[in-house]
Amino acid sequence: MAEQRHGARDTRDPREDVRGEAGKGAPDTKDEVARAWDELVATARRTVADGLVVGTSGNVSVRIGDTVLVTPTGVPYERLAPGDVVGVGLDGRQVLGSLRPTSELPMHLAVYRATGARAVVHTHAVHATAVSTLVPELPLIHYMAGALGGAVRVAPYATYGTEELAENMLGALADRTACLLQNHGTIAYGSSLTQAYDRTAQLEWMCRVWLTASSVPGLTPALLTREQLAEAEQRLRGYGQQ
Repeated sequence: MAEQRHGARDTRDPREDVRGEAGKGAPDTKDEVARAWDELVATARRTVADGLVVGTSGNVSVRIGDTVLVTPTGVPYERLAPGDVVGVGLDGRQVLGSLRPTSELPMHLAVYRATGARAVVHTHAVHATAVSTLVPELPLIHYMAGALGGAVRVAPYATYGTEELAENMLGALADRTACLLQNHGTIAYGSSLTQAYDRTAQLEWMCRVWLTASSVPGLTPALLTREQLAEAEQRLRGYGQQ
C-alpha cells in the first residue's frame, strides 16, 4: 500500500537514541544501529531508483538481535536522515525513534518470527503485481525460481497492514524466500539486505519474462517441469564463491 501519512521528523542521530533497555529488544551497540540504518535507507532508495516502488509504497526492514529497524510510514525515502531511525521489538513495541513504523509492520514481524530472516523487502513492482492478478503461482518460466526455494506462490488478497495479510503471506512463503501478494506486490527475505533485495529483483525479472513470453499471439511459453526445477535448485546451492 502506498503510505501517504506523515509524522513529525526527529533529526537526532540514532546513535544518541539507542535505549539501554536490556532484555527489551534494544540493539547492543550505537554504531551497529547507525550502520544498519544507513544500509536500510540505501536499499529503500534503490527500490525507487530501480522502479520497484513509486513514492512511499513498499517498505524495508533489517533485524539486529531482537530489534527490527524499519522504514517509517509516509516519509519519502530521499528525505530519510540518520535521526529518522525507527526500531521495534519482535512484539511490535517501538523501542527506537519517534516516527511511526510502516503500516506493513505485521508482515515484516511475521517473517522474522517464523524464519531466520535478517532482512525483508516489500515492493509494488509492476510486473510482479500484474502476475499476482492472473495466476495462483508464477509459472515455471525460468530455473532461477530455484533460488527462491521453488515455484513462487501468490498469497490470497487481504487488506494491507492487517494480520490476515501477514497470515496469508506466511502460507505462500512456506519453504520459500519470496512470494507474490495478490493485487498488491512482492515480499522477499534473506540473510542480509543485499540478499533480500536481489531476490526481490529476481522475482520481478521472472514475472516480466513470463508476461513478455505470454503476450506473443498464437504461442505458449515452454515451462520447466518440477523435476527440472529441482535439478536446477540443487545446482544453484553450489553456485558462486563459497
